[in-house]
Amino acid sequence: MLDIGQVHRKEYELEGDRSNPLSIAEAPGRIHFLGELAPTAASVEDDTQEISNNIQTVGANNGLKSGFFLSAAIDRYINVAVSLRKDNSFRFYAADLNERKRSTLINLKYKREDRWANYIKPAIYLFDELLHSMKGLNFSFCGDIPQNIGLASSLAIEIAAATALRSLLRIQINDLTFANKLQEAHMKLFGSAPPIADYLICLMARKDQFIIVDTTDGEIRLIKSPFSRFKFLLVDSRVPRIGTENEVEGRRAEITKGLELLSQKRSGATFKDFASSDLLEVLGDFPEQIRRRSMHIVEEIRRVNDAKDALERNDLASLAKIINHSHDSLRDLYEVSCPEVDWLVKRAQEIEGNAGSRMTGLGFGGCTYTIIRRELAEEYKKRMEEYERIFGFRPVIHEVKLATRARVIPDRSAAKPKVQGPRSEKTKREPAITSSRQPRPKRKGA
Repeated sequence: MLDIGQVHRKEYELEGDRSNPLSIAEAPGRIHFLGELAPTAASVEDDTQEISNNIQTVGANNGLKSGFFLSAAIDRYINVAVSLRKDNSFRFYAADLNERKRSTLINLKYKREDRWANYIKPAIYLFDELLHSMKGLNFSFCGDIPQNIGLASSLAIEIAAATALRSLLRIQINDLTFANKLQEAHMKLFGSAPPIADYLICLMARKDQFIIVDTTDGEIRLIKSPFSRFKFLLVDSRVPRIGTENEVEGRRAEITKGLELLSQKRSGATFKDFASSDLLEVLGDFPEQIRRRSMHIVEEIRRVNDAKDALERNDLASLAKIINHSHDSLRDLYEVSCPEVDWLVKRAQEIEGNAGSRMTGLGFGGCTYTIIRRELAEEYKKRMEEYERIFGFRPVIHEVKLATRARVIPDRSAAKPKVQGPRSEKTKREPAITSSRQPRPKRKGA
């Protein structure tokens, strides 16, 4: 990846001006291993408390709908650099694309033509509301998160920009409030926003750990990954996702309708309150499609719970079955898979030594993930040649690791070593490094 600090200084002619502060942050992409299709509400409460066993709680009585995720951050990142301007304009530079955009506070709104720059605007909007005196800013960004396959590359731009700006302006704000406020800013600019769980995952994930986010009761739990001898393979099916927006929105509308019907049967209920058997009885007179979609959500919530238990027991065989059953449900009940994605999952599941394979993201193409023993990864990759022969295009494979949360990173371009001239003869005879430590006295009898 590019050195975004160096790129930023060159783009905005700051190379000789070390007095102008520069802040850089990185934000990771993420995978939802289970549960990404459960509906969530718009926000969570700010109140938080740390308790034991890597559990954090988020406003348990906030009336959220069911959103239950087994996820992780991955070692693919967006890096954003930000510095102050002397005027009141905002400048945006996408280093990978060599594209530039600009705006002002008055014109800070979503514009289709601004494309990638739109995802930096919520960060500006957030801190302008906090400070009420936002001045001009320069932004640059680059990244290596694969796009358009459900790994939250756009959200990573937003969170990296906000994290860098929080550091530059020296704003003290806890991560839960930060996630809430940033999501609210996104909502005001775009009219809709990613689920709060996505913000929390990006801001709270840890290296080599899974994160479970339950927005029903507000619990966030970190679980150490037992997969030190495995690889995580993301496979981009390369299936064109053209015209799928209506299908995605249709599924969301169906599960929302299912939740409304459940609430009529049992006031204040969420999907988490129903076991599969209960749902069959309660939804017996509901339309078939709504019943099937709702069944998927209820069973997916159960699978996240079962996966948590399997991870804590280091029971990889049970976890593999849970993941595989989840894909079957996405295919048969939620109906968002496709032949290409099913083929990729099936080939992985055929290899003894895999710990689960499933689609991830919104569906109708996109990406699968496979957890597989290191020594078997090449065997799975070789099978992709058959995929190209059958479907006519080659999938793209990305090896990833479970990574840590968004954070401020050093500006490597700021500290350049001084060039030293030739030393004098006297200097050459002197040791380059001296120590003030005295030699230890010898012990008696040594």
